[in-house]
Amino acid sequence: MTKKLRILLAEDHKVVREGIKLLVNGQPDMEVIGEAGDGRDAIAKARELVPDIVIMDISMPDFNGLKATMKLKQVSPGIKILTLTRHTDDGYLQQLIGAGANGYVLKQSAPDELINAIRTVAAGRAYLDPALTEKVMGGYASHNSSKRGSKKGEPSDRESEILRMIAWGYSNKEIGVRLDLSVKTVEAHKSNAMRKLDIGSRIDIVRYAILKGWLQDN
Repeated sequence: MTKKLRILLAEDHKVVREGIKLLVNGQPDMEVIGEAGDGRDAIAKARELVPDIVIMDISMPDFNGLKATMKLKQVSPGIKILTLTRHTDDGYLQQLIGAGANGYVLKQSAPDELINAIRTVAAGRAYLDPALTEKVMGGYASHNSSKRGSKKGEPSDRESEILRMIAWGYSNKEIGVRLDLSVKTVEAHKSNAMRKLDIGSRIDIVRYAILKGWLQDN
């Protein structure tokens, strides 16, 4: 029997939570093992239950999902966090990427989008809601047009490999373990690649990854 994905659901609206739980538990390869109504509860339940994935609503009262994502990634870097949000602006997305979330799904999207996102994140890849891709790439195009001609060469194969893994949501430490490199070496390759591409943030790396098709890799 195939082991099911163990999912913690963090959402402050019980009606929404019940709907997502029914959707998830209706899949043959996943199940909700716990629920949380706010960010603090999500952190506590994640530590207690050690789920494979946390589905994290961002707009929760008091301690919101963004803060909870940042905290969970600090204490458990390997945990997979799939964020749910209604926000589509680039600045908000940048905060989520900076917090270390592995996937971003809009609440407005079809139910199948959430299921696809769960499976993608579980497989170790990053997921970006298709409705957000155009916005992210629009920002990349704007950045490129203002910096045209300033690139200092293409990243090496190793540098590209590291950028790809960063875009997928791996930390520098996880990348080092997977590639048998020190964290310092990973950081050096990352810095060199970003310098060559003239980019300065994780969201720029995600934009570049979308352009290269890395987020669609199997």
